Parts: sequence; structure tokens; C-alpha cells
Amino acid sequence: MAGGGGPSAFLLAARGQIESGQFPGFNDLYCKYCFVYGQDWVPTTGLEEGISQISSTSDVSPTTIVWNFPIDITFKSTNPFGWPQMVVSVYGPDFFGNDVVRGYGTVHIPFTPGRHTRTIAMFVPESTSELQKFTSWFTGRRPEFTDPKVVAQGEGREVTRVRSQGFMTISFNVVTKDLTKLGYDVCPSDEQGPSLLHVTEGMHRY
Repeated sequence: MAGGGGPSAFLLAARGQIESGQFPGFNDLYCKYCFVYGQDWVPTTGLEEGISQISSTSDVSPTTIVWNFPIDITFKSTNPFGWPQMVVSVYGPDFFGNDVVRGYGTVHIPFTPGRHTRTIAMFVPESTSELQKFTSWFTGRRPEFTDPKVVAQGEGREVTRVRSQGFMTISFNVVTKDLTKLGYDVCPSDEQGPSLLHVTEGMHRY
């Protein structure tokens, strides 16, 4: 770590957008996002969470739902451990007209400066018994997480039955400040920086 009057913290700024999603068989969907991060991280500007407009497929994009929903947040931290993750959840109407979850997913803010595009696989929780499945169908209520942030946590996730359902595309423009002055080597790239990959191990503790 740098000393002698050097910076004691670094900044991570991420702008971009939730561009689009593909959820075959579903339409009229909206999405929510929030961030999960370690205890040494503090949001300084921007929004930690947001909810988009309802969007539908079109003749131009019959299989893709376009949101182009903006993301803009800046974090300050003294420690790269607990690097922020973005949790996205998608909702839409079911046969009964109730809003139900159509997918959960998570992605780290890219570790390296520059423009990045990420396609993330979405999933939904599954009922664990035939009775629960019937009850879900009969009442129109589907299994969903009380707090979507659990998606970014490892503890307990292995006992949750899930199935894949759709994809989302998210773009980021990432800027960092004072990371190198604190001794962290970050090279611009469209790949996740291997020099910082180790800091994400055990991140589910937060």
C-alpha cells in the first residue's frame, strides 16, 4: 500500500445500460437492479438501485426486448475485496395478470477500465415438490426470492433449485482512479483483469 501522503482510497465509476433481454415465450417485461459489495465499499454518487419501464418485443426485434435502461454509479473503497456485483431481476405478467419473476442474474462490474459488454444467463427458482408446483399454478404465485441480493451470495444458494430462463445484455463504461497508486495492477482490456480476480474469492460473505 502507498504511504507518505499518497491516496488511501480508490474510486470505481461505472456507467452504462441494461441494453436488452431474450426471454422466449414472455413479453411486456421490466427489470430491476441493485448492487452488492463488500464492507469496505461506499457508494459516493449515482443510484444503487433502479426499475425500468415495461418493454415488449417488436417486428424489428421479435425475439429481443430492448430497455436501454441507464446505469450510473461511483464507489469509493480502501480494499478491492468485495468488488461490486450488479444483481438484475426481470418481472412480467403471468396468465392471471400477476407480476411474477421471469429471471434473476448477477454480474461483477468489470475490473478493468474501458467499455465492456456482458451477456448474463438468467434463472428462476423452482418449486421443490409437486404440491408446491400445483399450488403455484393454482394461485398464480411463483417461487421468488424475498431479497434479490441473495443471488450474489454463495451461502444457501446450493440448496435452491433453479432453472435457466433467458439472457440479458448489459454494457459498462468503467473508470478507476488511484488503483495503481495503491499498488493494484490494472490493464485496460475487455476481459476481466486477472490481476484483480483473486479479490473476488469469498465475496459471498458480504
